[in-house]
Amino acid sequence: MVEKLIEFQQVRKVYSNGVVGLDNINLTINKGEFVAVVGLSGAGKSTLMRTINRMHDITSGDILLNGRSIVALKGKELRQLRREIGMIFQNFNLVKRSSVQRNVLSGRVGYYPTWKSALGLFSKEDKEKAELALQRVNMAEKIYTRVDQLSGGQQQRVAIARTFMQDPQIILADEPIASLDPMTTKEVMDDLKKLNQDFGITVIANLHSVPIAMEYSDRIIGLRAGKLVYDQPIAAVKQTDFDEIYAEKQEG
Repeated sequence: MVEKLIEFQQVRKVYSNGVVGLDNINLTINKGEFVAVVGLSGAGKSTLMRTINRMHDITSGDILLNGRSIVALKGKELRQLRREIGMIFQNFNLVKRSSVQRNVLSGRVGYYPTWKSALGLFSKEDKEKAELALQRVNMAEKIYTRVDQLSGGQQQRVAIARTFMQDPQIILADEPIASLDPMTTKEVMDDLKKLNQDFGITVIANLHSVPIAMEYSDRIIGLRAGKLVYDQPIAAVKQTDFDEIYAEKQEG
């Protein structure tokens, strides 16, 4: 049975400089889906993603997670929301001078008092969990290596392991392969697909590569100038559909 996980209801985001980031978005994402979001730079892909974990607040409309509005959450409730949503960034967002292990364990900070996580006082169970997370992305042998000694692809896989440590319902991947070579791209996308399939984690990935989007996703969403212009299950997607999504629309 299909279960709704995220619902956008007439969501609009206007930045302080007047730029419209999202324009009346109505969209439902179901539990366990792997969704690729495609479109030109500036189409609103990152904005859409960052409203889900409230890195960006919306101007109007509503966003529901498991049927509950998240737009007014504050304090403890907002921290709880972010604990359930892992984020993977284009630039990896790791502490470069720390070890792989410490970076992966930082995925658990939402489960500890601030003073404990600041001092690195993680439980034996979480240290074992970190090792297992690194095994999942074939990085266990690098557990004590400093992050700045790793390649870009290795760093992104550490970031995926860190996200897995959160026990997230959702993984948001914002251009996760933009700076990676083709072989490493495949490894990183395979890791995300495994988390999606093995654990039922819903993955929403902003992707520039149409072939990668076609290969890994269950569904493709297209944005243009902040508007939702395309939404189809992968079985219905045709290569020619992307011409419309990527069209440089001239506003008259």
